[in-house]
Amino acid sequence: MQTREEKAEIIEKIKDRAGRASIAVVTDFKGLTVEEVTGLRVKLREAGVDFQVVKNTLARIALTGSPHDSIKERFKEQCAVAFGYDDPVACAKALVDYAKTNKKFSVRFASLQGQVIDEAGLKALSMLPSKPQLLAQVLGTMNAVPTNFVSVLANVMRGVLNVLTALKDKKEAA
Repeated sequence: MQTREEKAEIIEKIKDRAGRASIAVVTDFKGLTVEEVTGLRVKLREAGVDFQVVKNTLARIALTGSPHDSIKERFKEQCAVAFGYDDPVACAKALVDYAKTNKKFSVRFASLQGQVIDEAGLKALSMLPSKPQLLAQVLGTMNAVPTNFVSVLANVMRGVLNVLTALKDKKEAA
């Protein structure tokens, strides 16, 4: 049994994480061994995600008044919460990928900036490009515009130079 102080400490930790998180994903880990959960935590930590097994009543109390308040009433049975901070896509991708490799693990639902997302929505979110990929695409597009502009100007100048060279050759021949 946990003491009242330990429960209060857990609630504060969850409140802090929920307040900072852009996404909170509730998962079902029933049947996973301690080693598998530890391996999952390591993978998630690399993606910038905190993963915590928590009692439903403590989670409900901690999420009250947080940006993820919308999911607090949906906690049932044994579950764990994953909090993603910077890139919600990376969090969803890491969890969905792990669910594909381990049949005992599944994602249930999530709260993305206060909006409830079901399992299908999480899978769709995991297929989006990550934040670094999107930034690379934007930078590539931004770089392509001036490069193409310079190329067009160079082709115009090349055309003018060819016309002038042809005129010079014609005058020399005459």
